[in-house]
Amino acid sequence: MVLPVGYFTAMLSSWTSALSLLAVARSGTSGLDLDVSLPRIFPRASSCPISGQVSCHNTTTQGDLCCFESPGGLLLQTQFWDTSGPGVNLPSSWTVHGLWPDNCDGTFTQNCDPSRDYTDIASIIQNAGQTELLSFMNTFWLNINGQNEQFWEHEWSTHGTCYSTLQLQCIPSGSPRGTDAVDFFLTVEKLFKSLPTFDWLSQGGITPSSSRTFTLSEITSALKSASGVTPALDCQGTAINQISWYFNLKGSIIDGTFIPIDAPKKGSCATSGLTYPPKSGSGGGTSTSTSPGGSPTGAPGSVPVKSTLTALMSNGGIQGGVLTSGTWSAQTPATFTATSSGSGFTLSTQKGSCGVSGGQFQCGSSVTASTFGSATSGSNLFLTFDNSSAFSADSVPSGTTQVPIFTGSSKSQVFSLAFNAA
Repeated sequence: MVLPVGYFTAMLSSWTSALSLLAVARSGTSGLDLDVSLPRIFPRASSCPISGQVSCHNTTTQGDLCCFESPGGLLLQTQFWDTSGPGVNLPSSWTVHGLWPDNCDGTFTQNCDPSRDYTDIASIIQNAGQTELLSFMNTFWLNINGQNEQFWEHEWSTHGTCYSTLQLQCIPSGSPRGTDAVDFFLTVEKLFKSLPTFDWLSQGGITPSSSRTFTLSEITSALKSASGVTPALDCQGTAINQISWYFNLKGSIIDGTFIPIDAPKKGSCATSGLTYPPKSGSGGGTSTSTSPGGSPTGAPGSVPVKSTLTALMSNGGIQGGVLTSGTWSAQTPATFTATSSGSGFTLSTQKGSCGVSGGQFQCGSSVTASTFGSATSGSNLFLTFDNSSAFSADSVPSGTTQVPIFTGSSKSQVFSLAFNAA
């Protein structure tokens, strides 16, 4: 499915104009844009009053957290620029990453209610009669490995369960199981459609290019000119790969007023020399395998013979790496050796071969070697197992703590393992 340039602008002019016409009124020194909101057209009303205080800007303690988002009142709508995987079929659109409720001070909590970690998001949405929503998600909310359901489950359990205005006591008694998740995904759809990042960049003369480079100021100025606010941009190397649009919220996430604000902090991109690479390839493959030293089909670069493995979190941050025994740690990562094996490769450390047994990644003299593959996203090359780049653990390590690593996204902390030539 190839969408023409201007797709979002034509289809959603009423939404984008709402964001373009930002009021100049400010509240003190907060930089808060007070007069901008999304249309109140969500399919279910929250029963919250239209009037009310804005998250992170309340002057009195709020008792009804079904109508006031707290503590996660700093909301980020994050989008990917995918240059590999299924997202390449959308050359004129960014894709959805999520909607995250950061605390007002920039910290955050995750995985707030395991009892609501639904494992059948698509069925829940289908049973709610939201077929258009499901179609949207299958088009624009894409996992790089093609495992959309797992991606949606992760975004809901990790972030969606942390919204105070979506707690079960805020949902009408007798509602079908998963109504809270349906409300969350509907809101993400509406918000994403109001933020046509590709079109806004194009209007400012910023288009994907294999040869051009940009300054961070050029990109943010184009986006601010169209939207009225400055987002945060994250990069993998020099390549732009993620954008975060920030909001405060008045009322419930279900049908409240989203108030765009300038990003309170910058992303990871440098100030100059940035690239905005075109999407290329068919997007039909979910991952690629390569032998060490050779280029994988449809993917740039190759698996280094000698490398370290660092953990790249879902928010784009790097959190430690893998040690010689195959555990996750904040300490200096070990050096791995890759050796060709059929259509993929094996890995080893000074402790022995690396393999997966019972879903756990381990390295040692008694470990049976497994065959691994690789997948690319932007400028990163990721380790894959059974065509998935998802790995997970029960906790994030700190200090000298070592945490077991598991394949897939079944544990609370989900991440990818990126190769770095040693």
